[in-house]
Amino acid sequence: MKISLPLFLGLLAQANAFTTFSSPSAIIPSPTSLYAAELKPEPEGGEELTKISSSMEGSRMKNMGAGDGEGVYKFWLSAIADGAQVKQLRQATEKEASKKANFPGFRKGQVPPYAQPQLTMFAVQEAIIKTCEQSLEAYGLESLPGSAGEVTVNEDVKDICKGYKVGTDIPFTATYMGKFDANVHAASATEKAEEDNVVDVEVVAE
Repeated sequence: MKISLPLFLGLLAQANAFTTFSSPSAIIPSPTSLYAAELKPEPEGGEELTKISSSMEGSRMKNMGAGDGEGVYKFWLSAIADGAQVKQLRQATEKEASKKANFPGFRKGQVPPYAQPQLTMFAVQEAIIKTCEQSLEAYGLESLPGSAGEVTVNEDVKDICKGYKVGTDIPFTATYMGKFDANVHAASATEKAEEDNVVDVEVVAE
């Protein structure tokens, strides 16, 4: 589930303590964290995909088989949300919160201490969502419209935020339904064929 900042702040303003979210999220096993947990095990089977672009270093993607609908497949992703992006999102979120926040017992525009962890949680979730969006381009995939294209992150955002140090990279795993982008893969196949042809010509020339 993706939640907007205004709605997020509204929920916080109604809370007297930490707000609990049931949305998917992630875990980080980091020596700089006070809390560490293992990622969910990799599912058995599936076909390993090759990246189309040079982005998403250290990521992996597997096609876990056909889903409902023509050309629809279930994909498993293992990736890392960039800690610098989390930090940037955290700063932007707090800046926006200071403009719009209206918490009972605090002057308008002041974000109370109890809301600070929730701002971090929001930034972490946003970074993970953005990383999943980047995986579409990296592996030549298309998202599905509406709820059919929702991402399920296998770990829990509440766990990652226990002792999480803002700016630290976040390994996570996720699954989502999608399609192969036919145009991207056709262009990639053509480019590879041209490269192979150049190699063959060079060998013959020698």
